[in-house]
Amino acid sequence: MLQPWFKDWFNTPYYHQLYFKRDEQEAAAFIDKLIDYLQPAAGATMLDVACGKGRHSIHLSEKGFDVTGIDLSEDSINEALQTETDTLHFYRHDMRLPFWVNYFNYAFNFFTSFGYFKTRREHDAAIRTIAQAIKPGGTFVMDYLNVHYAEDHLIHKFDKEIDGVNFYITKWFDETHFYKKIVVEDEALEAPLEFTEKVAKFSLGDFTEMFAYQGMQLQEVYGDYSFCNYDVKKSPRMIMIAKKL
Repeated sequence: MLQPWFKDWFNTPYYHQLYFKRDEQEAAAFIDKLIDYLQPAAGATMLDVACGKGRHSIHLSEKGFDVTGIDLSEDSINEALQTETDTLHFYRHDMRLPFWVNYFNYAFNFFTSFGYFKTRREHDAAIRTIAQAIKPGGTFVMDYLNVHYAEDHLIHKFDKEIDGVNFYITKWFDETHFYKKIVVEDEALEAPLEFTEKVAKFSLGDFTEMFAYQGMQLQEVYGDYSFCNYDVKKSPRMIMIAKKL
């Protein structure tokens, strides 16, 4: 059986090299702003869904919260586990399957770590996992691309050189998905590697519906990491804040 694209790609060091050499300060600043906005109680329990190597989880834990990160990538979780403490925990877990129930005060899904699955049913299952994991009255924050902005600002071809590794990137979209083909050239490889990302075009309406179906109500939407107002055409992101009823 063919593996889903994300299983292989997220387990390569090249994935992290391409995306997470990015400005750590920006990620930290976003978390700081988010915590200022949410005002969680000291020691609040938090779930970081699709946590990768745990950079957001670590920052949240350093702020005095009890944080659990889950991710499908074995390599990422193995690395994250090296940072575990009494208030920072990591598990390899598929977000489509149930996790702890009614346990967390907050759940987060950052950096468009969603929209990868083949069917709407699988996406609904992931939202259900998150909704079930939060206590009634708890909060879910999802950070997703804004479809209209992404369509209008798509750069179809470009390349990047990072630490001697060349990434050749081609992007396109159809009615339902965005695609990104990444060719990796590295002297350490016998031949170039090729991966194709596929992310679903979910609108704010889609998310509102998915949340409501799992007993969560959308409260606020912001358009970027500085928490500017959301504009359907001009905002690069959808930072959605929902409450479990």
